[in-house]
Amino acid sequence: MSKTYDSELYSLLCDIWGYSETAFEEKKSCARMVEFLREQGFEVTTPIAGMDTAYVGVYGSGKPVICFLAEYDALHGMSQEADACRYAPLSSEERGHGCGHHLLGTGAIGAALLYRDYLKEHGASGTVKIVGCPAEESGSGKAYLARSGFFDDADAALTWHPSNYHMVDTGSSQACIQAFFDFHGVSSHAAAAPHLGRSALDAVEIMDVGSNYLREHMEPAERVHYAIINSGGQSPNVVQAEARVKYLIRSTSAKKVKKLYERVCDVARGAALITGTTVDIIFDEGLYDTMPNFALEDVLRESYLKVGIPEYTKEEREYAGKFKASFDEEELFADLPIAVKDIMALKDNIMESELCDMFVDRIHSEECAPGSTDVGDVSWVVPTAQIRVNCYSYGAGAHSWQWTGQGKSTIALKGCLTAAKVLADAAVTLTEKPELLTKAREEFDKRMKGQKYECLIPADVEPHLY
Repeated sequence: MSKTYDSELYSLLCDIWGYSETAFEEKKSCARMVEFLREQGFEVTTPIAGMDTAYVGVYGSGKPVICFLAEYDALHGMSQEADACRYAPLSSEERGHGCGHHLLGTGAIGAALLYRDYLKEHGASGTVKIVGCPAEESGSGKAYLARSGFFDDADAALTWHPSNYHMVDTGSSQACIQAFFDFHGVSSHAAAAPHLGRSALDAVEIMDVGSNYLREHMEPAERVHYAIINSGGQSPNVVQAEARVKYLIRSTSAKKVKKLYERVCDVARGAALITGTTVDIIFDEGLYDTMPNFALEDVLRESYLKVGIPEYTKEEREYAGKFKASFDEEELFADLPIAVKDIMALKDNIMESELCDMFVDRIHSEECAPGSTDVGDVSWVVPTAQIRVNCYSYGAGAHSWQWTGQGKSTIALKGCLTAAKVLADAAVTLTEKPELLTKAREEFDKRMKGQKYECLIPADVEPHLY
Protein backbone atom coordinates (compact mmCIF):
# COMPACT_ATOMS: atom_id res chain seq x y z
CA MET A 1 0.00 0.00 0.00
CA SER A 2 2.60 2.50 -1.11
CA LYS A 3 0.24 5.02 -2.75
CA THR A 4 -1.66 7.25 -0.35
CA TYR A 5 -4.04 9.25 -2.59
CA ASP A 6 -3.62 12.28 -0.32
CA SER A 7 -4.34 14.99 -2.90
CA GLU A 8 -7.22 13.11 -4.53
CA LEU A 9 -8.89 12.47 -1.19
CA TYR A 10 -8.43 16.07 -0.05
CA SER A 11 -10.08 17.32 -3.22
CA LEU A 12 -12.94 14.88 -2.68
CA LEU A 13 -13.59 15.86 0.93
CA CYS A 14 -13.46 19.58 0.09
CA ASP A 15 -16.02 19.16 -2.67
CA ILE A 16 -18.41 17.24 -0.43
CA TRP A 17 -17.91 19.81 2.35
CA GLY A 18 -18.96 22.46 -0.15
CA TYR A 19 -22.04 20.57 -1.34
CA SER A 20 -23.39 20.13 2.23
CA GLU A 21 -26.44 18.10 1.20
CA THR A 22 -28.88 16.65 3.72
CA ALA A 23 -30.69 13.30 3.96
CA PHE A 24 -31.64 11.67 0.65
CA GLU A 25 -30.67 14.85 -1.20
CA GLU A 26 -26.93 14.08 -1.48
CA LYS A 27 -27.06 14.07 -5.28
CA LYS A 28 -23.85 15.98 -5.97
CA SER A 29 -21.96 14.16 -3.20
CA CYS A 30 -23.07 10.74 -4.42
CA ALA A 31 -22.32 11.57 -8.07
CA ARG A 32 -18.84 12.85 -7.16
CA MET A 33 -18.00 9.67 -5.25
CA VAL A 34 -19.42 7.39 -7.93
CA GLU A 35 -17.43 9.14 -10.65
CA PHE A 36 -14.25 8.96 -8.58
CA LEU A 37 -14.66 5.25 -7.83
CA ARG A 38 -15.37 4.41 -11.45
CA GLU A 39 -12.23 6.27 -12.48
CA GLN A 40 -10.38 4.07 -9.99
CA GLY A 41 -11.68 0.90 -11.60
CA PHE A 42 -14.52 0.04 -9.23
CA GLU A 43 -17.74 -1.41 -10.60
CA VAL A 44 -20.36 0.93 -9.16
CA THR A 45 -24.12 0.41 -8.96
CA THR A 46 -26.47 3.30 -8.18
CA PRO A 47 -29.23 3.83 -7.16
CA ILE A 48 -29.73 0.93 -4.76
CA ALA A 49 -32.29 -0.08 -2.11
CA GLY A 50 -34.75 2.52 -3.37
CA MET A 51 -32.32 5.36 -2.65
CA ASP A 52 -31.14 7.60 -5.50
CA THR A 53 -28.18 8.76 -3.44
CA ALA A 54 -26.91 5.33 -2.36
CA TYR A 55 -24.31 3.27 -4.17
CA VAL A 56 -22.14 0.19 -3.89
CA GLY A 57 -18.67 0.00 -5.44
CA VAL A 58 -17.03 -3.40 -5.89
CA TYR A 59 -13.52 -4.46 -6.76
CA GLY A 60 -12.00 -7.93 -6.78
CA SER A 61 -13.52 -11.35 -6.31
CA GLY A 62 -13.71 -14.19 -3.84
CA LYS A 63 -13.38 -14.26 -0.09
CA PRO A 64 -13.08 -12.37 2.15
CA VAL A 65 -15.68 -9.74 1.37
CA ILE A 66 -14.80 -6.62 3.34
CA CYS A 67 -17.27 -3.72 3.44
CA PHE A 68 -16.29 -0.14 4.11
CA LEU A 69 -19.17 2.17 5.04
CA ALA A 70 -19.25 5.67 3.57
CA GLU A 71 -21.45 8.53 4.77
CA TYR A 72 -21.78 11.99 3.24
CA ASP A 73 -24.93 13.73 4.50
CA ALA A 74 -24.80 17.12 6.17
CA LEU A 75 -26.96 18.81 8.81
CA HIS A 76 -29.40 21.69 8.72
CA GLY A 77 -28.37 24.81 10.60
CA MET A 78 -24.66 23.96 10.59
CA SER A 79 -23.44 26.47 8.01
CA GLN A 80 -20.06 27.99 8.82
CA GLU A 81 -17.13 29.61 7.04
CA ALA A 82 -14.11 27.35 6.78
CA ASP A 83 -11.45 28.02 9.44
CA ALA A 84 -13.47 30.76 11.18
CA CYS A 85 -13.20 30.34 14.97
CA ARG A 86 -16.20 32.62 15.54
CA TYR A 87 -19.77 31.94 14.50
CA ALA A 88 -19.84 32.99 10.84
CA PRO A 89 -22.53 31.19 8.83
CA LEU A 90 -22.43 31.41 5.07
CA SER A 91 -25.15 33.81 4.05
CA SER A 92 -26.34 31.65 1.17
CA GLU A 93 -26.47 28.28 2.87
CA GLU A 94 -27.91 27.00 6.16
CA ARG A 95 -26.49 23.48 5.89
CA GLY A 96 -23.06 22.29 6.91
CA HIS A 97 -20.98 19.23 7.75
CA GLY A 98 -21.27 19.61 11.49
CA CYS A 99 -20.77 15.87 11.99
CA GLY A 100 -17.85 15.38 9.60
CA HIS A 101 -19.47 12.99 7.16
CA HIS A 102 -17.54 14.57 4.27
CA LEU A 103 -14.49 13.17 6.03
CA LEU A 104 -16.15 9.87 6.91
CA GLY A 105 -17.14 9.03 3.35
CA THR A 106 -13.81 10.15 1.93
CA GLY A 107 -11.82 8.15 4.49
CA ALA A 108 -13.87 5.03 3.75
CA ILE A 109 -13.15 5.43 0.03
CA GLY A 110 -9.47 5.90 0.89
CA ALA A 111 -9.52 2.61 2.81
CA ALA A 112 -11.16 0.87 -0.14
CA LEU A 113 -8.45 2.17 -2.48
CA LEU A 114 -5.62 1.06 -0.21
CA TYR A 115 -7.10 -2.38 0.32
CA ARG A 116 -7.76 -2.66 -3.43
CA ASP A 117 -4.08 -1.86 -4.08
CA TYR A 118 -2.99 -4.55 -1.65
CA LEU A 119 -5.13 -7.16 -3.41
CA LYS A 120 -3.72 -6.13 -6.79
CA GLU A 121 -0.10 -6.07 -5.66
CA HIS A 122 -0.30 -9.47 -3.95
CA GLY A 123 -2.67 -11.19 -6.34
CA ALA A 124 -4.74 -12.08 -3.28
CA SER A 125 -8.29 -13.33 -3.19
CA GLY A 126 -10.69 -10.80 -1.76
CA THR A 127 -13.53 -8.43 -2.57
CA VAL A 128 -13.69 -4.78 -1.62
CA LYS A 129 -17.17 -3.33 -1.17
CA ILE A 130 -17.48 0.38 -0.55
CA VAL A 131 -21.09 1.07 0.35
CA GLY A 132 -22.35 4.63 -0.01
CA CYS A 133 -24.81 5.14 2.83
CA PRO A 134 -26.97 8.29 2.66
CA ALA A 135 -29.15 9.81 5.33
CA GLU A 136 -27.40 8.75 8.51
CA GLU A 137 -28.44 11.87 10.38
CA SER A 138 -32.09 11.45 9.50
CA GLY A 139 -33.55 8.71 7.36
CA SER A 140 -31.67 5.58 8.48
CA GLY A 141 -30.11 4.86 5.10
CA LYS A 142 -28.16 1.83 6.30
CA ALA A 143 -31.36 0.28 7.63
CA TYR A 144 -32.78 0.27 4.10
CA LEU A 145 -29.51 -1.18 2.80
CA ALA A 146 -29.53 -3.89 5.47
CA ARG A 147 -33.21 -4.62 4.77
CA SER A 148 -32.37 -5.04 1.09
CA GLY A 149 -29.53 -7.49 1.74
CA PHE A 150 -26.53 -5.41 0.70
CA PHE A 151 -24.42 -6.74 3.59
CA ASP A 152 -25.53 -10.36 3.49
CA ASP A 153 -22.43 -11.59 1.62
CA ALA A 154 -19.93 -9.63 3.70
CA ASP A 155 -17.46 -11.21 6.12
CA ALA A 156 -16.84 -7.96 8.00
CA ALA A 157 -17.89 -4.32 7.91
CA LEU A 158 -15.39 -1.66 8.96
CA THR A 159 -16.02 2.02 9.40
CA TRP A 160 -14.96 5.11 11.32
CA HIS A 161 -16.21 8.46 12.55
CA PRO A 162 -14.48 11.82 12.94
CA SER A 163 -13.99 12.63 16.58
CA ASN A 164 -12.06 14.60 19.18
CA TYR A 165 -10.15 11.44 20.08
CA HIS A 166 -7.95 8.69 18.63
CA MET A 167 -9.51 5.39 19.73
CA VAL A 168 -11.28 2.18 18.80
CA ASP A 169 -15.02 2.33 19.34
CA THR A 170 -16.60 -0.06 21.79
CA GLY A 171 -19.93 -0.53 23.49
CA SER A 172 -23.36 -0.09 21.99
CA SER A 173 -25.66 2.74 20.91
CA GLN A 174 -29.36 3.33 21.30
CA ALA A 175 -32.00 1.89 19.01
CA CYS A 176 -34.57 4.45 17.98
CA ILE A 177 -37.89 4.97 16.22
CA GLN A 178 -39.10 8.27 14.81
CA ALA A 179 -42.70 8.97 13.87
CA PHE A 180 -45.14 11.75 13.10
CA PHE A 181 -48.43 12.11 14.95
CA ASP A 182 -51.03 13.98 12.93
CA PHE A 183 -54.08 15.06 14.90
CA HIS A 184 -57.30 16.02 13.12
CA GLY A 185 -60.03 18.03 14.83
CA VAL A 186 -62.74 20.53 13.99
CA SER A 187 -62.21 24.26 13.64
CA SER A 188 -64.57 26.81 15.15
CA HIS A 189 -64.68 30.33 16.48
CA ALA A 190 -62.79 30.13 19.76
CA ALA A 191 -65.05 32.73 21.45
CA ALA A 192 -68.43 32.43 19.75
CA ALA A 193 -68.65 28.66 19.40
CA PRO A 194 -65.78 26.92 21.22
CA HIS A 195 -68.05 23.99 22.04
CA LEU A 196 -68.25 23.12 18.36
CA GLY A 197 -64.49 22.89 18.00
CA ARG A 198 -62.20 19.95 18.63
CA SER A 199 -58.64 21.18 19.03
CA ALA A 200 -55.87 19.22 17.35
CA LEU A 201 -53.37 21.44 19.15
CA ASP A 202 -54.91 20.51 22.50
CA ALA A 203 -54.35 16.87 21.52
CA VAL A 204 -50.68 17.53 20.74
CA GLU A 205 -50.20 19.34 24.05
CA ILE A 206 -51.92 16.58 26.01
CA MET A 207 -49.81 13.97 24.21
CA ASP A 208 -46.66 15.88 25.12
CA VAL A 209 -47.76 16.09 28.77
CA GLY A 210 -48.60 12.39 28.79
CA SER A 211 -45.28 11.39 27.27
CA ASN A 212 -43.49 13.48 29.89
CA TYR A 213 -45.31 11.54 32.61
CA LEU A 214 -43.85 8.37 31.06
CA ARG A 215 -40.33 9.50 31.93
CA GLU A 216 -40.61 8.34 35.54
CA HIS A 217 -41.70 4.93 34.30
CA MET A 218 -39.03 4.28 31.67
CA GLU A 219 -35.62 2.73 32.03
CA PRO A 220 -32.94 5.33 32.88
CA ALA A 221 -31.23 5.04 29.49
CA GLU A 222 -34.44 5.51 27.51
CA ARG A 223 -35.23 8.84 25.88
CA VAL A 224 -38.29 10.51 24.35
CA HIS A 225 -37.84 13.71 22.35
CA TYR A 226 -40.47 15.69 20.49
CA ALA A 227 -40.90 18.76 18.32
CA ILE A 228 -44.18 20.42 17.31
CA ILE A 229 -44.03 20.64 13.53
CA ASN A 230 -47.44 22.19 12.92
CA SER A 231 -49.26 24.02 15.70
CA GLY A 232 -52.39 24.52 13.63
CA GLY A 233 -52.01 28.10 12.50
CA GLN A 234 -51.25 31.60 13.74
CA SER A 235 -54.66 32.66 15.02
CA PRO A 236 -55.47 31.90 18.68
CA ASN A 237 -59.11 32.77 18.07
CA VAL A 238 -59.57 29.74 15.83
CA VAL A 239 -59.78 26.25 17.26
CA GLN A 240 -56.99 24.40 15.49
CA ALA A 241 -58.27 21.63 13.24
CA GLU A 242 -54.86 20.20 12.35
CA ALA A 243 -51.62 19.76 14.28
CA ARG A 244 -48.50 17.63 13.91
CA VAL A 245 -45.83 16.55 16.38
CA LYS A 246 -42.69 14.58 15.63
CA TYR A 247 -41.35 12.08 18.17
CA LEU A 248 -37.95 10.41 18.46
CA ILE A 249 -37.93 7.46 20.86
CA ARG A 250 -34.77 5.71 22.04
CA SER A 251 -33.94 2.62 24.06
CA THR A 252 -31.04 0.25 24.52
CA SER A 253 -32.31 -2.43 22.12
CA ALA A 254 -34.62 -2.81 19.16
CA LYS A 255 -36.98 -4.98 21.21
CA LYS A 256 -37.22 -2.40 23.98
CA VAL A 257 -37.64 0.58 21.68
CA LYS A 258 -40.60 -1.09 19.95
CA LYS A 259 -42.31 -1.50 23.34
CA LEU A 260 -41.63 2.11 24.30
CA TYR A 261 -42.86 3.29 20.91
CA GLU A 262 -46.16 1.48 21.45
CA ARG A 263 -46.53 3.14 24.84
CA VAL A 264 -46.05 6.54 23.22
CA CYS A 265 -48.58 5.59 20.53
CA ASP A 266 -51.05 4.71 23.29
CA VAL A 267 -50.50 8.15 24.80
CA ALA A 268 -51.33 9.68 21.40
CA ARG A 269 -54.50 7.63 21.10
CA GLY A 270 -55.47 8.68 24.62
CA ALA A 271 -54.89 12.34 23.75
CA ALA A 272 -57.17 11.92 20.75
CA LEU A 273 -59.89 10.37 22.89
CA ILE A 274 -59.65 13.13 25.49
CA THR A 275 -59.97 15.87 22.88
CA GLY A 276 -62.47 14.25 20.52
CA THR A 277 -59.94 14.27 17.69
CA THR A 278 -58.42 11.54 15.57
CA VAL A 279 -54.77 10.73 15.12
CA ASP A 280 -52.75 9.27 12.25
CA ILE A 281 -49.43 7.69 13.20
CA ILE A 282 -46.90 7.91 10.38
CA PHE A 283 -43.74 5.85 10.81
CA ASP A 284 -40.70 7.87 9.74
CA GLU A 285 -37.54 5.91 10.51
CA GLY A 286 -36.05 3.34 12.86
CA LEU A 287 -32.68 1.82 13.53
CA TYR A 288 -31.04 -0.80 15.70
CA ASP A 289 -28.71 -0.65 18.64
CA THR A 290 -25.10 -1.43 17.80
CA MET A 291 -23.85 -4.95 18.46
CA PRO A 292 -20.17 -4.79 19.44
CA ASN A 293 -17.63 -7.26 18.13
CA PHE A 294 -14.61 -7.49 20.40
CA ALA A 295 -12.66 -9.68 17.97
CA LEU A 296 -12.81 -7.01 15.28
CA GLU A 297 -12.12 -4.28 17.84
CA ASP A 298 -8.84 -6.07 18.69
CA VAL A 299 -7.85 -6.14 15.01
CA LEU A 300 -8.58 -2.44 14.64
CA ARG A 301 -6.61 -1.64 17.81
CA GLU A 302 -3.52 -3.40 16.52
CA SER A 303 -3.83 -1.64 13.16
CA TYR A 304 -4.29 1.75 14.86
CA LEU A 305 -1.18 1.22 16.98
CA LYS A 306 0.73 0.11 13.88
CA VAL A 307 -0.29 3.11 11.78
CA GLY A 308 0.06 5.54 14.68
CA ILE A 309 -1.58 8.86 15.29
CA PRO A 310 -0.67 11.90 13.19
CA GLU A 311 2.06 14.33 14.13
CA TYR A 312 0.78 17.88 14.41
CA THR A 313 2.74 20.98 13.45
CA LYS A 314 3.12 24.14 15.52
CA GLU A 315 0.75 25.90 13.13
CA GLU A 316 -1.88 23.19 13.49
CA ARG A 317 -1.67 23.36 17.27
CA GLU A 318 -2.07 27.14 17.16
CA TYR A 319 -5.05 26.71 14.83
CA ALA A 320 -6.71 24.19 17.17
CA GLY A 321 -5.87 26.35 20.17
CA LYS A 322 -7.92 29.24 18.81
CA PHE A 323 -10.99 27.03 18.72
CA LYS A 324 -10.27 25.38 22.07
CA ALA A 325 -9.95 28.78 23.75
CA SER A 326 -13.63 29.48 23.11
CA PHE A 327 -14.75 26.65 25.42
CA ASP A 328 -14.86 26.53 29.21
CA GLU A 329 -13.74 23.55 31.29
CA GLU A 330 -17.24 22.07 31.53
CA GLU A 331 -17.52 22.05 27.73
CA LEU A 332 -14.09 20.44 27.37
CA PHE A 333 -15.20 17.48 29.49
CA ALA A 334 -18.80 17.29 28.29
CA ASP A 335 -18.48 14.21 26.11
CA LEU A 336 -15.85 11.90 27.55
CA PRO A 337 -15.81 8.40 26.02
CA ILE A 338 -16.78 5.33 28.02
CA ALA A 339 -14.48 2.48 29.06
CA VAL A 340 -11.20 4.43 28.91
CA LYS A 341 -8.33 2.52 30.52
CA ASP A 342 -6.56 5.62 31.88
CA ILE A 343 -9.17 8.35 32.20
CA MET A 344 -6.82 10.60 34.20
CA ALA A 345 -4.24 10.59 31.39
CA LEU A 346 -6.96 11.60 28.94
CA LYS A 347 -8.20 14.39 31.21
CA ASP A 348 -4.63 15.67 31.57
CA ASN A 349 -4.23 15.65 27.79
CA ILE A 350 -7.46 17.61 27.36
CA MET A 351 -6.21 20.29 29.74
CA GLU A 352 -2.63 20.41 28.45
CA SER A 353 -3.01 20.01 24.69
CA GLU A 354 -4.97 21.82 21.98
CA LEU A 355 -6.12 18.58 20.42
CA CYS A 356 -5.88 14.86 21.06
CA ASP A 357 -2.29 13.76 20.50
CA MET A 358 -2.51 10.42 22.28
CA PHE A 359 -4.07 7.04 21.55
CA VAL A 360 -6.97 6.61 23.96
CA ASP A 361 -6.88 2.96 24.90
CA ARG A 362 -10.19 1.41 25.99
CA ILE A 363 -11.40 -1.81 27.52
CA HIS A 364 -14.05 -3.87 25.78
CA SER A 365 -17.50 -2.72 26.79
CA GLU A 366 -21.14 -3.55 26.16
CA GLU A 367 -22.34 -0.33 27.77
CA CYS A 368 -24.92 1.57 25.73
CA ALA A 369 -23.74 5.12 25.09
CA PRO A 370 -26.29 7.92 24.43
CA GLY A 371 -27.10 8.55 20.78
CA SER A 372 -28.04 6.43 17.80
CA THR A 373 -26.52 5.40 14.49
CA ASP A 374 -27.70 3.26 11.61
CA VAL A 375 -24.36 1.44 11.78
CA GLY A 376 -26.33 -0.55 14.33
CA ASP A 377 -28.41 -2.19 11.59
CA VAL A 378 -25.26 -3.31 9.78
CA SER A 379 -23.87 -4.78 13.01
CA TRP A 380 -26.90 -7.09 13.26
CA VAL A 381 -26.21 -8.49 9.79
CA VAL A 382 -22.41 -8.82 9.69
CA PRO A 383 -19.58 -8.52 12.25
CA THR A 384 -18.93 -4.78 12.45
CA ALA A 385 -16.46 -2.49 14.17
CA GLN A 386 -15.31 1.09 13.90
CA ILE A 387 -12.70 3.56 15.03
CA ARG A 388 -12.80 7.19 16.07
CA VAL A 389 -10.13 9.48 14.68
CA ASN A 390 -9.35 12.99 15.86
CA CYS A 391 -10.15 15.67 13.30
CA TYR A 392 -10.94 18.66 15.53
CA SER A 393 -9.80 20.70 18.50
CA TYR A 394 -10.68 19.76 22.02
CA GLY A 395 -13.99 21.26 23.13
CA ALA A 396 -15.62 21.27 19.71
CA GLY A 397 -18.57 18.90 19.78
CA ALA A 398 -20.37 16.94 17.12
CA HIS A 399 -23.31 18.74 15.47
CA SER A 400 -21.65 22.12 15.96
CA TRP A 401 -20.57 24.95 13.68
CA GLN A 402 -17.07 24.45 15.10
CA TRP A 403 -16.90 21.05 13.43
CA THR A 404 -18.08 22.56 10.16
CA GLY A 405 -15.49 25.33 10.43
CA GLN A 406 -12.62 22.93 11.02
CA GLY A 407 -13.79 20.46 8.38
CA LYS A 408 -11.25 21.36 5.67
CA SER A 409 -8.22 21.91 7.91
CA THR A 410 -4.99 19.96 7.64
CA ILE A 411 -5.89 18.43 11.01
CA ALA A 412 -9.12 17.07 9.54
CA LEU A 413 -7.26 15.80 6.48
CA LYS A 414 -4.70 14.00 8.64
CA GLY A 415 -7.53 12.35 10.54
CA CYS A 416 -9.22 11.27 7.33
CA LEU A 417 -6.01 9.77 5.92
CA THR A 418 -5.22 8.05 9.22
CA ALA A 419 -8.67 6.45 9.21
CA ALA A 420 -8.13 5.18 5.66
CA LYS A 421 -4.79 3.61 6.59
CA VAL A 422 -6.07 1.97 9.79
CA LEU A 423 -9.17 0.49 8.15
CA ALA A 424 -7.18 -0.76 5.16
CA ASP A 425 -4.53 -2.31 7.39
CA ALA A 426 -7.23 -4.09 9.38
CA ALA A 427 -8.72 -5.44 6.14
CA VAL A 428 -5.28 -6.74 5.12
CA THR A 429 -4.85 -8.42 8.52
CA LEU A 430 -8.24 -10.12 8.15
CA THR A 431 -7.26 -11.30 4.67
CA GLU A 432 -3.93 -12.70 5.76
CA LYS A 433 -5.32 -14.22 8.96
CA PRO A 434 -8.73 -15.68 8.10
CA GLU A 435 -8.90 -17.27 11.54
CA LEU A 436 -9.60 -13.76 12.87
CA LEU A 437 -12.66 -13.54 10.64
CA THR A 438 -13.75 -16.92 11.95
CA LYS A 439 -13.35 -15.64 15.50
CA ALA A 440 -15.38 -12.52 14.69
CA ARG A 441 -18.15 -14.60 13.11
CA GLU A 442 -18.25 -16.99 16.07
CA GLU A 443 -18.64 -14.03 18.42
CA PHE A 444 -21.34 -12.58 16.17
CA ASP A 445 -23.28 -15.85 16.15
CA LYS A 446 -22.95 -16.16 19.93
CA ARG A 447 -24.33 -12.64 20.44
CA MET A 448 -27.19 -13.25 18.03
CA LYS A 449 -28.32 -16.31 19.99
CA GLY A 450 -30.38 -17.52 17.07
CA GLN A 451 -32.10 -14.15 16.57
CA LYS A 452 -32.74 -12.83 13.08
CA TYR A 453 -32.38 -9.24 12.00
CA GLU A 454 -35.79 -7.73 11.31
CA CYS A 455 -35.59 -4.14 10.16
CA LEU A 456 -37.55 -1.76 12.39
CA ILE A 457 -38.82 0.08 9.32
CA PRO A 458 -42.04 -1.58 8.08
CA ALA A 459 -41.85 -3.20 4.65
CA ASP A 460 -44.31 -0.70 3.17
CA VAL A 461 -42.21 2.31 4.23
CA GLU A 462 -39.70 3.40 1.60
CA PRO A 463 -36.98 6.09 1.74
CA HIS A 464 -38.71 9.44 1.83
CA LEU A 465 -38.50 13.13 2.52
CA TYR A 466 -40.75 15.09 4.84
